[in-house]
Amino acid sequence: MLKSDFHVEYIDFLIFLCCHVAMTITENLIIPLALAADKEWLQGVRRVPSPNLDARAAGTTIDTIVIHGISLPPKVYGGPYIEHLFTNKLDCNAHPYFLEISNLRVSAHLLIDRAGQITQFVPFTARARHAGASVLEGRPDCNEYSIGIELEGCDDEAYAQRQYEMLAKVVRILRQQWPAITPERIVAHATIAPGRKTDPGPAFDWDYFFTLIG
Repeated sequence: MLKSDFHVEYIDFLIFLCCHVAMTITENLIIPLALAADKEWLQGVRRVPSPNLDARAAGTTIDTIVIHGISLPPKVYGGPYIEHLFTNKLDCNAHPYFLEISNLRVSAHLLIDRAGQITQFVPFTARARHAGASVLEGRPDCNEYSIGIELEGCDDEAYAQRQYEMLAKVVRILRQQWPAITPERIVAHATIAPGRKTDPGPAFDWDYFFTLIG
C-alpha cells in the first residue's frame, strides 16, 4: 500500500469515527421536559403542529386540564392514526371505523402513547379542539379555558405505568405556569360531556394519579 493511500484510508476512518460519535451523542441526548420560554410548547417532546386550533379569547385564564382516552382503531395501539386524525391526514380506507370519523377536525394539546412518549399538536396558548360540546361547573365551551391531554388507551383496559408517570410530570409543569389549575379542575372528558363521552373510563386510576402529582 502506498503511503498516500494509507493516509486517505486513515482520514476516511477518522471521518467515519467522528460521524459515528456525533450520531451516538445525538441519539442519547436527553432534553429535560420543561415549558419553553414562550409558554406555548413543551421542550423535550415531539412536536407535530395540527391545523385544528383556534385563538383563545383575550383575557382567558387557563384553569382546567381535561384528560381523554383514545385509540385508533378502537383498542389498537401503536399506529400512526391518532396523529393522522389530528393533522387531517387519516386514510378512511385504512379501517372501516375511520369512515365514521372522516369528517372530524379535532386535536388535543398533547398525546401520551403507551410507552409514555409525548407528542404536542397545539400550543398551550391556543384552543385545541378536544372537548366538543361541554360544560364544567356551569361554564360552557371547555376548549376555551382548558388544556386537553389524550392518553392512548380505552375505557376498560389499564393505562400503562409510564403514561401515568409522564402525565404527572406534564401536569406539574402546567400547574406551575397556570396555578388556577387546581386538582379539582383536572377532570375527565366524561365529566364535562356526560352522556356523550365516557373517556378515559373506569380503567383510569384517578386516586393513583393524584398521588403522583402530590
